[in-house]
Amino acid sequence: MDNFRQTHPVHSEIKVAWGEMDALQHVNNVAYFRYFETARLDFFNQFNLLDELEKTAIGPVISENNARYKRPVTYPDTLLVGVSVSDIKADRFMLHYTVMSQAQQAVTTVGSSQVVMFNFKTGKKAPLSNELLAILHRYTSETQECRNEV
Repeated sequence: MDNFRQTHPVHSEIKVAWGEMDALQHVNNVAYFRYFETARLDFFNQFNLLDELEKTAIGPVISENNARYKRPVTYPDTLLVGVSVSDIKADRFMLHYTVMSQAQQAVTTVGSSQVVMFNFKTGKKAPLSNELLAILHRYTSETQECRNEV
């Protein structure tokens, strides 16, 4: 676990709920997108990125989500969901998620989300701010390390 925390400095701890399991007695695939959302919002909130949405009406929207399930997870368990960044463009970037099971001491799921900045006043894409670009670039180099270990 310590190695996971070192290679994923931005991560969220999520307890698996009994109700997230399905009839096959493992966490339903839909729950992972909620885990990704929790980790993504924790990432944004860590840097107060959603504060800008209130001021400028420009904020992140998801244009694509992906998940790859490697191992089933069951209740009870606590998951660490690591977040890293790649593919930074003028108006978008990719977030990567790595889900680690404390009970199994193994990576169970990996995923990604394409995040596009959107101006809610104009209804059009918006460029990434300089502040956001600086934050994203801090976590880009770690992405390769995280994806290479999976």
